[in-house]
Amino acid sequence: MMRRILLGAAGALGAAIPAVGQPSPPAAPQSYEAPVINTKGETIGRIQIRDGANALVLRLTIGAGGLPAGWHGIHFHAVANCSDTAKFELSKGHVNHDSSKHGLLNPEGPDEGDLPNVFANADGSVNAEVSSETPLTGEGGLKDADGSALVIHAGEDDHTTQPIGNAGARIACAEIK
Repeated sequence: MMRRILLGAAGALGAAIPAVGQPSPPAAPQSYEAPVINTKGETIGRIQIRDGANALVLRLTIGAGGLPAGWHGIHFHAVANCSDTAKFELSKGHVNHDSSKHGLLNPEGPDEGDLPNVFANADGSVNAEVSSETPLTGEGGLKDADGSALVIHAGEDDHTTQPIGNAGARIACAEIK
């Protein structure tokens, strides 16, 4: 009797373990949400980030209000720290593991923090979806040991001028941990 129970348990365990050489099922896409805060520390919106199908591309959606109307540069910055709301400087510079030049239009770029501009309507609202080849997790991912931040700038990024495309002051920030 005892032997039959042990064999039954071993058989059940064996059924749960894939055979050697069979590929593992793909990991579920990772996702992340965070509030966007302004220079007064007020929540003005949210970001949602989701890995794409191959985890090398991610989708970022931004919904925010209270921004000046017009185009705004947005970038991934190297540290998840939006606590210094006056300037958001603790988020450091762009995510840039390979030391590329700034700018989506720069032949020596772009760096990993570069993203397309977003447009705020006359009422200050922005609803945008952009993609990036910077992964959310894993090597070089946004959710590394010190995290990252999404920073919204006061002006449009020209995608060539160093180091931030003349995008101006940092006016909003979201921590990616």
